[in-house]
Amino acid sequence: MGFLRLFKPPKNQQFSYKPRFWDPKKEEAEKLKQRVEQLQNGGVDAMKTRISGGFRKGAGGEAAGAYRSARVKKSNSTLLIVLISLVGLAYIVYQLYFPELEAWLS
Repeated sequence: MGFLRLFKPPKNQQFSYKPRFWDPKKEEAEKLKQRVEQLQNGGVDAMKTRISGGFRKGAGGEAAGAYRSARVKKSNSTLLIVLISLVGLAYIVYQLYFPELEAWLS
């Protein structure tokens, strides 16, 4: 049967592309609306929705971002204080012991 195709060249492959519009803000608003409706209805489904929402947002919900930024600021300030104190200690040790070390080496 292959000899019948000898005289017919293959056709080009074609595809149809249908562009779609996607609005992420609208989709997020619809999800939030459905979640609020489920929470208002109560029951087991509301509890599942509330728990799954907590997992999605993180342990502390939206307040977790503010908590984390406060902890990062505190950590950075502690690190800065430690660095400044180490530099000061190194300067004091340098002033106290370096003249003796220089005299000993000479």
